[in-house]
Amino acid sequence: MSVREEFDDWAASGRDRGMEERHWHTAKHALARMPIESGDTVLDLGCGSGYAGRALRDTKDAGRVYGLDGSPEMAHNAAGYTDESAVGYLVGDFDELPFADDSIDHIWSMEAFYYAADPHHTLEEIARVLRPGGTFYCAVNYYEENVHSHEWQEFIAIEMTRWDRHQYREAFREAGLHVAEQDNIPDREITIPPAAEFPTEDWETREAMVERYREFGTLLTVGVAP
Repeated sequence: MSVREEFDDWAASGRDRGMEERHWHTAKHALARMPIESGDTVLDLGCGSGYAGRALRDTKDAGRVYGLDGSPEMAHNAAGYTDESAVGYLVGDFDELPFADDSIDHIWSMEAFYYAADPHHTLEEIARVLRPGGTFYCAVNYYEENVHSHEWQEFIAIEMTRWDRHQYREAFREAGLHVAEQDNIPDREITIPPAAEFPTEDWETREAMVERYREFGTLLTVGVAP
């Protein structure tokens, strides 16, 4: 199954809104860190429902915001959720970003980068379209240190890239991006039941759930174009 087919199905079933709800717990903290100035051009790579681009327009006064997704249905839904002429959506491939060199001030990606068919080339494309001093904020929950995410591949038909923290830093540098920051953003909002209620449908122990959300959370790696 292709990325398009997989996520067209997700969009048709309403899972785009579900992703937004789950990701927002940590995404909002990472988005708040982005050094966006009024009028900057921003790309949301793998935009899903488009929540991040809308938030950056509302809170950071970004200028033009583009949401790019490999799924036409995701992009269509995102446009339907958005009542803002400065935020637009397009269908595109991570391996060939439809933007000119040095044309984007900042790029955001949440839970999408690891779907790239060739992540190293995607990073080269990101470095190409970023203006000097521009940033790439890459947020993922599926990564090597998060042992609780490893089983996700069983439920996704698309082959995903599972890098560790070091591999992310090295890949950013190989693509020509300076690594300005890397840390974990914990999910402090999801409700974790008391120990007496475990095992649950999804978790054997409370300790495992605490580790997944409070310790591993979302891995954020920030690259800066020279």
